Amino acid sequence: MFLDPFYKEVAGRIRIDPEQASHFAKTIAGDFNPIHDAGARRFCVPGDLLFALVVTHYGLYEKMGLRFHSMVGRQTPLVFAEADGAHSPIEVKDEAGKCYLEVTRAGGRTTDLNLIEPFIRRYVAFSGLNFPHYLKPLLEDQGVMFNPERPLVIYDRMDYALRSAEDAAAELVFARSSMAVEGRRAEVLLEFEWRQAGAVVGSGTKKLVLSGLRPYDAGAINAMIECLDRAKAAQQER
Repeated sequence: MFLDPFYKEVAGRIRIDPEQASHFAKTIAGDFNPIHDAGARRFCVPGDLLFALVVTHYGLYEKMGLRFHSMVGRQTPLVFAEADGAHSPIEVKDEAGKCYLEVTRAGGRTTDLNLIEPFIRRYVAFSGLNFPHYLKPLLEDQGVMFNPERPLVIYDRMDYALRSAEDAAAELVFARSSMAVEGRRAEVLLEFEWRQAGAVVGSGTKKLVLSGLRPYDAGAINAMIECLDRAKAAQQER
């Protein structure tokens, strides 16, 4: 299975080493957010990796909703559990019972990895474009930005609905985005669609929360983008 290099299961617990998490972020999601670097002081496991593991283990449903309650730090053994029944919420918790991710599900389901793998790859690649592709125009338009030394961009939630679980391998495209600013905090909504032969077969939204906002500085933003471009180029040379 293509996710095997990015986690290990020990005594019924899912363990994701920082190196595994960082490798997933860079090679599958194209996400070079420094918070996913293995040596980062505030390291956290990419939320998209947790979602990928959930749908691989439990199947992909026509409708799913993700709610992130907290970030998973380094060396945190995780328990994936469903309350009861095929459509009950799935929770990702630690051994003390702290919930990091809650996933709701409804409708038909597929366990076909030939559909699930392209779904995962396309969604996380879309997700990895958050900055600068989708966020920069919004920040520039609103005249705000996050702290480049400590970017607080939190993956809050995601919801999607497919016409059928069999449409999971359809093309995923960006639709539109919006941002609401309140003081030093902002909420960003990214909307996307699945299309097949020109027809829309699914849609979804992703919500990000930005904190510690300050006035927009084009020089600082461009420096961040140049740093990301260098990191991507270095990764491609490996």
